[in-house]
Amino acid sequence: MRAVRFHEHGGPEVLQVDDVDRPEPASDEVLVAVAAAGVNPVDTYFREGSYTPYGLPAIPGVDAAGEAVEVGADVDRIAAGDAVFATGLSSDRPGGYAEYVAVPEDRIAVLPDGADLTAAGGAGVASVTAWRALVDHGGLRPAETALIHGGSGGVGHVAVQVAAATGARVITTAAPQYHDRLEALGADAVFDYGRDDLADAVTDAAGGDGVDVTLDHRLDDYLQFDADVAAAGGRVVGIGENDDEIGLARSSAARGKDLQVTLLSMFNTPRLADPLADVAALWAAGDLTVDVARTYPIVEAVEAQRDVMADSFLGKLVIEP
Repeated sequence: MRAVRFHEHGGPEVLQVDDVDRPEPASDEVLVAVAAAGVNPVDTYFREGSYTPYGLPAIPGVDAAGEAVEVGADVDRIAAGDAVFATGLSSDRPGGYAEYVAVPEDRIAVLPDGADLTAAGGAGVASVTAWRALVDHGGLRPAETALIHGGSGGVGHVAVQVAAATGARVITTAAPQYHDRLEALGADAVFDYGRDDLADAVTDAAGGDGVDVTLDHRLDDYLQFDADVAAAGGRVVGIGENDDEIGLARSSAARGKDLQVTLLSMFNTPRLADPLADVAALWAAGDLTVDVARTYPIVEAVEAQRDVMADSFLGKLVIEP
């Protein structure tokens, strides 16, 4: 089969398409014929070496979706022929930038009937991260207020929908060209993150009492802001932060509200199949969609990884092997 691999750490140019053996699934694994694999910032961290992959040469790609073509003897939730999506790959095993990938049963779920496989390829890490951040760690409840930083991003646009599905009031930030789409996805208020009065605008949109749960992908820039706009007992969940320098300029703003700050890594999820199944249920109910901004053939993986870190877009970038 064809697979994208990097034989050394470095920039996007170290990615190459190799011919490699098709994997054989172990007894607890599902062999997936990959229809699509999401392109995520975390994929670039493994390539650069700031996150450690399973070894070199390595196949990147945290996510994958496609058809289950073979299942191990101990697999009982997935059958050959099922449309499936998976996440949590590439850290300890080959990832989804390939024509086939073997996935442990506890990292995969069946898709709802009619789900678009291209969209599903980009759904895994974004949807599980959004679910874990807002529901599991943030404890978001109906009638509370959620603030989603970067609502146009892969995680952000899914998080807007997850928060809306809980019955929360949803506030998000994005460039102006994405405001209408985010409102259509369930945001009650969308603000340009560059406006000078952003804190006042967010507080007003929250009804004056502050934000209950904040999902933040840039704590080094916004942690103090999060504390300032938080409600009493507010919860901030930080995701994808790759900068060790985070902190509060005025800790009194956080202490006075009993602010809780949690740093989340999706890879710590005990059983990824469970939040994937929860997301699939939202999808089946019509409460979730994954926007695909752009697709790439497997031979354009270099361009895909450049674009995911450089371009402005709403939704996900996806490789189609």
